[in-house]
Amino acid sequence: MEQNKTWHEKHTASLAFGQRLADSVARGMGSWRFIIIQSVIVILWMGLNVVAFVTHWDVYPFILLNLLFSTQAAYAAPIIMMAQNRQGERDRAQADADFKTNVEAKQEIEQLLAKLNSIEIEKLDKIIEMLKQICPDKSPSSPSL
Repeated sequence: MEQNKTWHEKHTASLAFGQRLADSVARGMGSWRFIIIQSVIVILWMGLNVVAFVTHWDVYPFILLNLLFSTQAAYAAPIIMMAQNRQGERDRAQADADFKTNVEAKQEIEQLLAKLNSIEIEKLDKIIEMLKQICPDKSPSSPSL
């Protein structure tokens, strides 16, 4: 059953939990959905702190919000780099699989060419034999014009 798996399925199956988690976090953070949700939260955060009737938990210049963004960036950067490293591994695995496929295809083409050449030689030999039978007095090596 292992041979029926594609290179991508084999690569995905070999990933550890942390690697899969990093990939999914990076995929989520690199989406429009994440950007839109984060923008809505920031707008609400700032709006509620500017017009708060009772309490301002993060007054202008929004130092707590800035701290949250710094913490998010401190964790996001290495997670995204881990995902990019794995993308490089996936690309290398795909290139290796493509190379193996190309080598196998080249071998098959070479075998087909050899077979076609042998068929052509056999055909030519049969044609020469037929010509000898039709014209026994003339040799095929010295054609007359």
